[in-house]
Amino acid sequence: MEEIKGKTIGDKIKLWRKKKDLTQDTLAKTANIPYTTIAKIESDVIKNPSLHTITKIAEGFGITIDDLVKN
Repeated sequence: MEEIKGKTIGDKIKLWRKKKDLTQDTLAKTANIPYTTIAKIESDVIKNPSLHTITKIAEGFGITIDDLVKN
């Protein structure tokens, strides 16, 4: 996977989403969160999403939170 050190959580989610070949809409449905939340996190409108949201996104990818946020 592309180097993710120093990137925002939005950048990391976008990289994982592209790696898993998912659209924002598909990820939102899989993670059971609003599409707009994914879009706002990826565009850094939401810079610090809640742990609950991060957990749902990681589950939507089928990975751990650690995999999602590690550098």
